[in-house]
Formats: sequence, structure tokens, C-alpha cells
Amino acid sequence: MSHFDHLETRSQDEREADQLKALNTLSSRHGQAPLAALSELSNLPVLRKADISQRQKAKPPFGNLPVGNVVHYFQSPGPIYEPGGVSHDWWRMGRFLHALGVGPGDIVHNCFGYHLTPAGMIFENGARAVGAAILPAGTGQTELQVRAAADIGTTVYAGTPDYLKVILEKAEELGETLKIRRAAVSGGALFPSLRQYYADRGITCLQVYATADLGNIAYESSAMEGLILDEGVIVEIVRPGSDRPVPDGEVGEVVVTSLNPDYPLVRFATGDLSAILPGASPCGRTNRRIKGWMGRADQTTKIKGMFVRPEQVAQLVARHDEIARARVVASREGEMDIMTVQIETRATNPALYEQSIVATLKMRGQVELLPPGALPNDGKVIEDRRSYD
Repeated sequence: MSHFDHLETRSQDEREADQLKALNTLSSRHGQAPLAALSELSNLPVLRKADISQRQKAKPPFGNLPVGNVVHYFQSPGPIYEPGGVSHDWWRMGRFLHALGVGPGDIVHNCFGYHLTPAGMIFENGARAVGAAILPAGTGQTELQVRAAADIGTTVYAGTPDYLKVILEKAEELGETLKIRRAAVSGGALFPSLRQYYADRGITCLQVYATADLGNIAYESSAMEGLILDEGVIVEIVRPGSDRPVPDGEVGEVVVTSLNPDYPLVRFATGDLSAILPGASPCGRTNRRIKGWMGRADQTTKIKGMFVRPEQVAQLVARHDEIARARVVASREGEMDIMTVQIETRATNPALYEQSIVATLKMRGQVELLPPGALPNDGKVIEDRRSYD
């Protein structure tokens, strides 16, 4: 199968040069200074959902962020408002659907919601970009969904990973044979057993990592080896609680710069954890890959009645050049909370860090010194080991 366009097979040097040019074009349009290299992105502040929410409350609906060509207004929990457009592949979901093998002649059974949130329109816009027709099914009313799928002959499912199983089981109960042979899933975990369940029924199931704010961030191809970064975004992995990128392979928070001219977002923090995979996909697409969703970056935990946040742990690390990484562990002895601060360092005297711990974490804790590389590569900077049973 051919690729969606030539962008997918560019060299990484060519890709980064094109992305820098596009980013600087958007920056100049909005009165921002150009960057000399993409690496300078890490000098800019991270934009978080809480920042957008505050800006939108002060100046609705979009908080005075640069927005153009708005056709749809969407509302996500918070509430946070997102714009939507209808130009070709506005959310870049067509790239993923093409990788799944969707095209003219297909009918997409779109089970993503059309009510207030943009998921339904994101996949509809993508289906139109690859020439497929759409059944705007939305959610619920499974028996009617089966009836429509059988009568119309839908060939592609789009929705959460588990709802297709509900549809297939209902179809079997009703004695209907469906023509669905491909599944485009998002919005939940795709467990290997569920993917195999679909494969056993002749359905190829691939997943995409997307958000209401950004659209397609990364997607699976037929190789099923990680998620390939979309061509319309620049992705960084930063240490939770900070804005500094981590080395490739280390788990951290996904931060995305969108090059959508109608809604550019610079260093938008998704709150999700992932890591960069080495090398390129065997499918021939040359962009970098991430492992997929690996949890949430906001690990805020209450210890001894006080909140400890990832950014406080980042402040502790920043105070000492010799600290590679740190992790706060919450545990319990009897009826007492215990805070242990694990620190990767070549230093041997725990007392070196006691004052900094009080200054940044606002309480005293036990100090455990570990050699560099000893902490698990799971993106956690706060770990709660207390049992709540």
C-alpha cells in the first residue's frame, strides 16, 4: 500500500527543517520571534490545560489564543472549548485511516460521539479525507447500530476499543453477519487479547493517539511496532513536573507543538506519559515513534495532609546538578504516613539534601541515595505505595 503522501518518507533532517520553517511562519504571523533550531523549543514555556481553562474563563471562548476559520465549537470536560474546521484532513486523521487501509468504497461506522466533544467529527473529517463514506452512528442503541451496519454494509469501525466487541456480540445474538473488516480505535486501552479477538474474526484493529485539542498525535501502521508520530506535530517527551526534555527512551510527559495554521498550539502538555522508541517503523514511514500511552503525568499525591506535586520534585532535582532523577515514595507505618525521597546521585551523604527537601516538598522525609539508573524507567516521580483497602 502506498503512503498517504511524501511527507511520511522524508529524511529526519528534511522533516525537521520543514517543521522549523512552518513553526516560524506561524510564529511571525502572531508576532513571535523565530527559532534558529527546533531544539530551542525547550526554552519556551509549557502550555497546560489549566492555563487554557483560566485564559478561556477570562476571555471566552478560546482565551485569546490564535484561532481561525472556525466552523465548529466543541466543549470538553472542564469545560474547555476547542475549535473545529472542515478543510481537508483538518485533524490529520486521514493519515491514520490510510495506514489502516481505509479508502474509497469503504463505509465507516463511526461510533465516536458527536455531542459537544469533537471525536465524532475528527473521525468523520478523516474518513472524508481518504474518500470513505460515513455512518454517523455515535454511541449507544447497540441493536439499532447492528441493524444499520447490516443494512448499509459498513466495512470499517471507528470508536473505543471495546465497543466493537459489544456490537459483534449483539450481531451474533441477532443472527446478523457484518462486513466490518477494519477497526480504527482510540480513547481507551487496546489490550492484546482484545486485538486478538478481532483478528480471530477477520478484523484488523489499529489504534491512534489523539486529543480534542490536537487531533492525531501518533498512530499505528500495519507493522504494529509503536505509534508513528504524525507529520503535523512536533513531539517532545519532558520530565513530569518540568519543561525539560528527557533522553530518548526515558518515560516522560508528552508535550506537543501543533502546526495547524487554524489553531497552533506551542508546547501543549497532554498530561500523558510515553517514551521515544529507537529507529524507524518497518512499514517505511520514517518519522519517530512513541511506545503509546503509559499512564498519566499528573501524579499529585497527598502525604501527611499536604499535596506533593511533580513540579516540586522537579524543583528538588534542579537545585543539585549531581542529581540525575528523584522519586517521592508515599508509604505507611502503622497509622502514620511516611515520605521517602529516592535520589539518583553519586553522592554518599543523605544530609546534603535534607534542607532542599524541606524547601521544595514542604516537609521532612527519609532520604534514600541510589546510583544513577537505579530508578525504574516508568515516568513516575511520585509513587503511592499505601493500601486503601
